[in-house]
Amino acid sequence: MTVQTSAKFCAALVGAVSIIATTASAEWLDVEKDELTLGFIKLTDMAPLAVAYELGYFEDEGLYVTLEPQANWKVLLDRVIDGELDGAHMLAGQPLGATIGFGTQADIITAFSMDLNGNGITVSNEVWEQMKPGIPKMADGRPVHPIGAEYLKPVVDSYRDQGKPFKMGMVFPVSTHNYELRYWLAAGGINPGYYGKTDITGQFQADALLSVTPPPQMPATLEAGTIYGYCVGEPWNQQAVFKGIGVPVITDYEIWKDNPEKVFGVSREWAEENPNTHLALVKALIRAAIWLDENDNANREEAVEILARSEYVGADAEVIANSMTGTFEYEKGDKRDIPDFNVFFRYNATYPYYSDAIWYLTQMRRWGQIAESKPDSWYMDTAKKVYRPDVYLEAARMLVDEGKADEADFPWDTDGFKPPQKEFIDDITFNGRKPNEYLAQFPIGLKEGEIVSDDGRVVSE
Repeated sequence: MTVQTSAKFCAALVGAVSIIATTASAEWLDVEKDELTLGFIKLTDMAPLAVAYELGYFEDEGLYVTLEPQANWKVLLDRVIDGELDGAHMLAGQPLGATIGFGTQADIITAFSMDLNGNGITVSNEVWEQMKPGIPKMADGRPVHPIGAEYLKPVVDSYRDQGKPFKMGMVFPVSTHNYELRYWLAAGGINPGYYGKTDITGQFQADALLSVTPPPQMPATLEAGTIYGYCVGEPWNQQAVFKGIGVPVITDYEIWKDNPEKVFGVSREWAEENPNTHLALVKALIRAAIWLDENDNANREEAVEILARSEYVGADAEVIANSMTGTFEYEKGDKRDIPDFNVFFRYNATYPYYSDAIWYLTQMRRWGQIAESKPDSWYMDTAKKVYRPDVYLEAARMLVDEGKADEADFPWDTDGFKPPQKEFIDDITFNGRKPNEYLAQFPIGLKEGEIVSDDGRVVSE
């Protein structure tokens, strides 16, 4: 089912939206293309697209948008490359992976980061019961969080001793989820495996075998026993709790506080042909992100109602609300406050930082998707090919000038690099200016001067 803009959007405009200002903005940009088709996957972090549509922000920019859910991340990327989609909600690693030619070669860029955090790692009830005895408890008997993968390691070792491969799901080879799951496993002493020329599944030396499963299919795949756990966005961790089939053991907020997640991607060719349309899209999405976070998440209940509709995420509002309204439920009944589980605008969430891109590139190199060592300058050059803060800031400036955004809410003077970040589960500091120095700190993972041989060993280049 698709969603198309229509005159009914006016009915959805409430309170703060200025009709006069939006009419002026539509005349401000002479868009090259005004009828657009945008893709998304059924996840709560597609919210900026749904909100921009429902609140009329696209139409304010003179854009008539059709939103189309896609079957999986590969189909979505291929349709952007082929031009069937004008742009899409993407995994942050997809524009980078395409640009360096991992999987599919294409020039994809992003001028808008869609959110921070928002993912979780869930294990089956059977695995949870095996992990639970070793996990420290609070005074009330509930587990102490965050839960490290060191508590999963005895379970993985036991499966190996029984000759049973320990299988887990993630959503795409260059997904945030793949890297977060690998990060968590490796921090607990579990090797998630390497990619190599003769193994594109990333399972060389793996203690846990990771494979691709589309996000909405994760709970059913877990329930069927095909996998024993997975890393995915919402609402698919909370759905496991509601169905009583699994237990989320950790959120990505606890793996890397305020980690960058999805982006809005378009092809470079499309952006060059439609610069004003691109700016207009980014303007609409920034406004949607502001709305999602403003007044301390005051609009989240309304956002949940929108996302629950079948044309968007299509899950029970109660399930979506569990993570969108400041809480997260681990075991059934163990609901805890995580106000920043989904962040759409605050903390400069929508600004496309080069350092965010470089973190993803370090993980591609760490696990062998980038086969050979690269100098620090390569990471920086690649990030600057893909991430376009210049477009973002131009759109932001227009919104400020039109009175639709506050000057103070944007990082006008940044050089695109966040300060070194320390809030990872393994306490390793990430400095985006020194990617090779960062990689050298990991006990598990490729380092400068190492490659994966054809038989899966880590050897010198």
